[in-house]
Amino acid sequence: MDPTVSIIIPFYNCAYVDQAIQSALNQTYPNIEIIVVDDGSTKFREKIDSFHENIVYIKKKNKGTATALNRGICEASGEYVAWLSSDDYFLPEKISKQINFMLSHKLDLSFTNYDCIDEDNNVIVPWNCQRFTNLKEIYESYLTYNEINGCTVVIKKEIFDKMGCFNPLLRYTHDYEMWFRLLVNGIRIEYLDEVLTKFRIHEESGTKKYQRKMLEEMALIESQYRPLLKEYIKSL
Repeated sequence: MDPTVSIIIPFYNCAYVDQAIQSALNQTYPNIEIIVVDDGSTKFREKIDSFHENIVYIKKKNKGTATALNRGICEASGEYVAWLSSDDYFLPEKISKQINFMLSHKLDLSFTNYDCIDEDNNVIVPWNCQRFTNLKEIYESYLTYNEINGCTVVIKKEIFDKMGCFNPLLRYTHDYEMWFRLLVNGIRIEYLDEVLTKFRIHEESGTKKYQRKMLEEMALIESQYRPLLKEYIKSL
């Protein structure tokens, strides 16, 4: 039987949440669980109403995306977890292709490339991620830049049992810290060279609204992890 994949969709006042949920429902992979974690939304909740029979819906107080993801991970029944931001969407074969890639290569975690899209789903930047050919290139990229888009990741749930969940104190860069944490602790992260996710750029997105705070958090994370990563790369 195909392993269950839990798709976790954190939701906070996002006008695109219905598109995200529909893209999860449209997956060709046969064994999907969809968990929508409402992080205290006050707007656009009506966009979820028609989906309640097909999703696990969790409502909580607003404490940030990391806490929503952590709650979803805690509730997930799947062997694997995928994260989908409520303003992005997956292509129909996203989970199927990525799980087949991971099973055939005996991986616990993988990520892919992605397109950047606008408010109307038009592609504005195709293949936005660097295209990697080996594991060392992925490690070395983190000495200069964050190449992993969290919504392209599929990860075995047990990794969170071993390494802990997302840091709720990092409101905007919890995913950046997580990938560093996994890399320096020897968790193998492999790249699948396909575009399977559409990442939306719009005026209400966190990357637009909180750029300064994001950069501050990133600087703290890099000062902690990059020296450790440099030492780990030497051992590869």
